[in-house]
Amino acid sequence: MTEVVLNSTITCPACGHKKDETMPTDACVWFYECAHCKAVLRPKPGDCCVYCSYGTTRCPPMQQSGSCCAGQDT
Repeated sequence: MTEVVLNSTITCPACGHKKDETMPTDACVWFYECAHCKAVLRPKPGDCCVYCSYGTTRCPPMQQSGSCCAGQDT
């Protein structure tokens, strides 16, 4: 089994600011505020979280199983 990468660099689509972040392993991140322009990022249609949409690395659940908590019924 491959090791899960927990670091990802998020790039803000509004201003281009990049920030290194450590992804949580137990939750999806549906909102992220850019540290530079304060834009609130949300996942693109079809993506489960902001890391899958704007990060350099997909979220841990997607890395592990190809599915994310956003697609699960609660």
